[in-house]
Amino acid sequence: MEDNLLIDAVERFLKGEMTPEEKIYFEEIRKNNPQLDQAVVEHIFFINELDTFSASRNFRHNLKETEAKLIQDGFINKKLKGTAKVINLWKRYQRTVAVAASIAGLVSIFSASIISSIQTEKNPKISVLVDELDKQERKLDKQEKETQKLKNTVAQIAAGTPVVIKPRVESKFRATGFLIDASNNFIVTNAHVVKEAKHQLIVENNKGEQFIAKAVYVNEQHDLAVLKVTDIDFKKLPAFPYTIRKTDAELGEQVFILGYPKQEIVYGEGYISAKNGYMMDTIYCQLNTSANEGNSGSPIINKKGELLGIINSMETNAEGVVFAIKSVNIFRAIEEVKKTEEYKNIKITSSGSLKGLDRETQISKVEDYVFMIKGN
Repeated sequence: MEDNLLIDAVERFLKGEMTPEEKIYFEEIRKNNPQLDQAVVEHIFFINELDTFSASRNFRHNLKETEAKLIQDGFINKKLKGTAKVINLWKRYQRTVAVAASIAGLVSIFSASIISSIQTEKNPKISVLVDELDKQERKLDKQEKETQKLKNTVAQIAAGTPVVIKPRVESKFRATGFLIDASNNFIVTNAHVVKEAKHQLIVENNKGEQFIAKAVYVNEQHDLAVLKVTDIDFKKLPAFPYTIRKTDAELGEQVFILGYPKQEIVYGEGYISAKNGYMMDTIYCQLNTSANEGNSGSPIINKKGELLGIINSMETNAEGVVFAIKSVNIFRAIEEVKKTEEYKNIKITSSGSLKGLDRETQISKVEDYVFMIKGN
């Protein structure tokens, strides 16, 4: 049966538009042709999931319209102030928020689990739907975290615990750094980045949270600096997923970078174009990739999940030419930091869990360990 005829038949079957004779004939064909029956099942799932997705979008749209209407009519106010108003507002709407989030989450998980059991490569429409549902699930996860954060804040207020809201630090520059010791909160970046901070150093994660840090090691010759996050609000992360390679990168080796050339984390890719840097400087290697101001201190990682170097400069006279400090220099910097009594416990804490993963999964695992470095 041709695809168009099959789709038309399935839709007429679902809508109850078939005559009794057509219905009997259609079911008989499905019974005698397993491949056709599987195709019908896939299309039925596809139609049902489209309806579910459409209903979910309409539900969210209606919620937004309702919120806008309530704000317009003065029933709620986004700029509510005062402990009593916050607690009262939360008590009025926490049940609704919880129910809505639960329903949306269940729909997303249920839909994704059903569709993933179907061979999506046989039906590109289903593949597109899976991608869209994955995006919606990630948004729901983010919303759930924000809801929990709000709930914790309200609980603090209700218990009489003072809630300290940190003022955001205005900075005169932006660069990048990444974690090298998750146990003790050490981050590596460029020395020229640290040198720009006259008064205060701040590290900011991909959620926009800012933490105070200080430089414990600066080597201007190798353009390397090690920072220690001293902020008590900084939550320790598990061992970072990339390994740090002690040998030089290979010519032509494919790499990707993550950094902060703007206010959000940015992905880039390229390859090792020369084993040494400008004027054959062996401290550096050369990449063919794009980089901008703010990428200083960005990690360079290959497909095996090995960190090969740290971006530190661009060749202004040649587009796409970027220089990076070789990763072996990180080990040398750590050995120097260990010589101080206060920081003798510094160590590389890697889980090496990136190998064999697709690029999207590698990025999602790495981005929590890459920070924006700011200062004034």
